[in-house]
Amino acid sequence: MKKNKVIIISGPTATGKTDLSLELAKQFNGEVVNFDSLLFYKELNIGTAKPTDAELAQVKHHMVNTHSIKDAINAAEFARLATPIIIDCHQREKVVILSGGSGFYLQALTEGMYDSITTPTEVTERSNTLYAEEGIDPFIAILKQIDTPSFERYHENDHYRIRRAVEHFWTTKTPFSDARKQMPEKKQKSPTVINNWDILHIHLDIPKEEHYNYILSRTHRMVANGLVEEVKSLLESISSGLEKPIQSIGYKETIDYINDKFESIEDYKERLSINTRRLAKSQRTWFKKLDKFCYNPLLEKNKIVEKCEKFLRDNT
Repeated sequence: MKKNKVIIISGPTATGKTDLSLELAKQFNGEVVNFDSLLFYKELNIGTAKPTDAELAQVKHHMVNTHSIKDAINAAEFARLATPIIIDCHQREKVVILSGGSGFYLQALTEGMYDSITTPTEVTERSNTLYAEEGIDPFIAILKQIDTPSFERYHENDHYRIRRAVEHFWTTKTPFSDARKQMPEKKQKSPTVINNWDILHIHLDIPKEEHYNYILSRTHRMVANGLVEEVKSLLESISSGLEKPIQSIGYKETIDYINDKFESIEDYKERLSINTRRLAKSQRTWFKKLDKFCYNPLLEKNKIVEKCEKFLRDNT
């Protein structure tokens, strides 16, 4: 049976995933399928480090600028939309380059996911308020009390999954670990198995101190390029400021800056950089458990290309 090749390019924010994905897609007759959850939204540009129009024109991109922040999608919906796109790419004999940093969306697509209901708005608001006022500590305490297996499974820095497990309990009154027990069966029926996807997972990362310098540089560049103006325009037109996509890192700090919650623009940029570094740390925690090949994109790009060439030649 013919193998349908999929190359995954993952990594923390600001590690060069966009540049590498473009290069690989051009070299290997590929198309890029985005799994960075913020690139779905057409209104969010500067603060997401979205590929430029010129970059998007170089190769075909999917799942970029497909939705409005008023129509946010979750991981299950992403998997439902992205699966037929990948199937179509393979039918046209295109190499699929899956690129992004949203690990849960990637997992939903490649491995399937447990059955879950949409988190009610009141639960999301309760979670956001508690997190904004007290941080992750109360969520950790709640999780320890109501779902010991999840408490023991998740690292304390994995804020996303800890909060999600608590939100699941608030919504369903059942432990998140019970839902996770469905996963072995789900994997057997996942798009990867059903569609015979042959996957090479390339994970990018940069030494932490050097990476933080990149984050600082990108933060200053985003602000100089008009991030504050972008958010002001959204708040004046379609956004209440409460939509989940615009509560993401980069945008929530900018909303706070617009609302005079920082003493200076330098304080705002410093907080944005710190929170971006925290995001990168949580992304590292997520991907740590996955099988993958890790590379420093600043030093090992040739090795990555060679690895991809070998993978695409191998049909056994």
